[in-house]
Amino acid sequence: MSSEKLPHLLIVEDDRALQKQIRWAFDQYETLTADDRESALVLIRRYQPPVVTMDLGLPPDADSVSEGFRLLEEILTLAPDTKVIVLTGQNDRANALRAIALGAYDFFAKPFEIDMLGLTIQRAYRLYELQKENERLQSMQHPDVLAGLITRDPELLRVCRTIERVAVTDATVLLLGESGTGKELLARGVHESSPRRRERFVAINCAAIPENLLESELFGYEKGAFTGAARTTPGKIETANNGTLMLDEIGDLPHSLQAKLLRFLQERVIERIGGRQEIPVNVRIVCATHQNLKTLISEGRFREDLFYRLAEIVVNIPPLRARSGDANLLAHAFLRRFAAENNRGGMTLREDALRTIEAYPWPGNVRELENCLKRAVIMADGNQITADDIGLAGAAPADEAVLDLRHARDDAERRVVITALARADGNVVKAAELLGVSRPTLYDMMHRFGLK
Repeated sequence: MSSEKLPHLLIVEDDRALQKQIRWAFDQYETLTADDRESALVLIRRYQPPVVTMDLGLPPDADSVSEGFRLLEEILTLAPDTKVIVLTGQNDRANALRAIALGAYDFFAKPFEIDMLGLTIQRAYRLYELQKENERLQSMQHPDVLAGLITRDPELLRVCRTIERVAVTDATVLLLGESGTGKELLARGVHESSPRRRERFVAINCAAIPENLLESELFGYEKGAFTGAARTTPGKIETANNGTLMLDEIGDLPHSLQAKLLRFLQERVIERIGGRQEIPVNVRIVCATHQNLKTLISEGRFREDLFYRLAEIVVNIPPLRARSGDANLLAHAFLRRFAAENNRGGMTLREDALRTIEAYPWPGNVRELENCLKRAVIMADGNQITADDIGLAGAAPADEAVLDLRHARDDAERRVVITALARADGNVVKAAELLGVSRPTLYDMMHRFGLK
């Protein structure tokens, strides 16, 4: 078998004799070797090996485990599916268990039997392959259409459950939420969870197209219908036939087109501009807006009959500032993504940056947070993102006074638990340390508050 087809095994060990022994014992793998953290990270970024064996004591201070634990966290950040087998000293059970808690696959105390280590490596490879195959099969049969949505907020989780329930129907869905809250992501979720998922998803922003062009974009036109109409062109509604049409910023739809859209929703037929033939169209409509449509109705800017046609299912998306802990959860996710895209693996958010993210009200919601983290990753001097790199100013809005002591206490505890889990990026061990409680106690609190 050529070396290119052999699975990669990364050996992180500063003892050259032991490094050589492991390489010799496992010649059935394409072995990669590193003797310090930096060289190991280079190989992780380049090859993303399925299995890594690593010593916790690494240069520049081989007598300390700090460099080893730092590398372990960075490996699991850069390649979370990689199975890391930690090699420790004979009487180092505490650090071995700490490594397991952080996400290591297994540990071995030195000196170890090479055959036993080989069996563990084989099991790690087999588990890695099974997980990859399972992910592939799940993506083919049951795609996680809301995988891009990261939250622990109960209200947004209820929104997700609503999306999953209504997706299998043909009901028209109206998504209401501020700019940047993820309306298009949820609209695509409706489409991908529906029986129409194999057909087209077509989106059009009603606010981005001039009024004199919007009608032709929506309904299409016949050849010669107006100057420049050199050929017959179907519109977005017709293009989405048998699929889903998203009308973004429906509140900005010109009043002159609202009657025509209403007729289509009632009759399910369209006429192209300049045409006389009615064309039947079978399409699922999903609308979105950041505006208050009932206010627009009272001002005479939006048709009430159209509103009730569109509002068969109304979904209110909470803003980011109302989602406790989500800002930091998203910040961690964006940091990993942009660090990988910009070849800056191993970047972390410092405590002052996390506090700044928590305190800021995020008027631009998730989109603003995403842009902020992208800028911070590009501009940061080191591997730690600081509050200065985030570059925000603002304080958390004051909470209204709650006079029911029991509810206030429960609410305060829940907020603190969510905040700790968000700062720890979902790591229960770290969150328990931040809270000053045991891990079982934290699990009990999470169960009591319905947190996963």
